[in-house]
Amino acid sequence: MSFIKRATAAAAVLTLSATLAWAEPAAKVAIHVDEDNVKTMNMALNNAANIAKYYESQGQEVVIEIVTYGPGVHMLRQDTSPVKDRISAMSLEMDNIQFSVCLNTVQAMTQQLQTDVPLLDEATEVPSGAVRLMELQYDGYAYLRP
Repeated sequence: MSFIKRATAAAAVLTLSATLAWAEPAAKVAIHVDEDNVKTMNMALNNAANIAKYYESQGQEVVIEIVTYGPGVHMLRQDTSPVKDRISAMSLEMDNIQFSVCLNTVQAMTQQLQTDVPLLDEATEVPSGAVRLMELQYDGYAYLRP
């Protein structure tokens, strides 16, 4: 085999390896929480854990994003979350989960309360929870509302 053919073959293998390394996960799901209800919050966390467990048992990757807005923001508030310990544990156990909090809602709460709204360390601020859900669906995420 000539040097050029070997170099071309090596480049093709590297390209394929890079493509596989950055391949999309088998599944992506956006879980929507917009209620200040501990049962709904726990259902969302149960759904996330069960989805992750299923795909792990299949040897496949899954990406999970829980998006909160409106009253659901309480799920990710340090001072009012009834599930903060569970979120902390799941974040440590699962590297495929993200917790998004609507900045519009946080700003409205801040204005109403006239004080900062403390968020969990696990919370990632997004400009708009509703828009984030739209973006995720556009990017191929399945939508789940417990």
